Amino acid sequence: MSFASFSEFLAMGNHGLYVWTSFGLSLAVLLLNVALPSLARRRYLHDEARRMRREEGK
Repeated sequence: MSFASFSEFLAMGNHGLYVWTSFGLSLAVLLLNVALPSLARRRYLHDEARRMRREEGK
């Protein structure tokens, strides 16, 4: 594939909206697949630390 200009590249032969939306959604899903487990792990460790502190106080 070769394009005469950058704007033609962005337009992707009048399919640019579909192409770039697909890329954006795919990137968002990949980022969520990394971020959500990390956040869940952090929340789990925080909850376990709180539980351990509460049990030590008894």
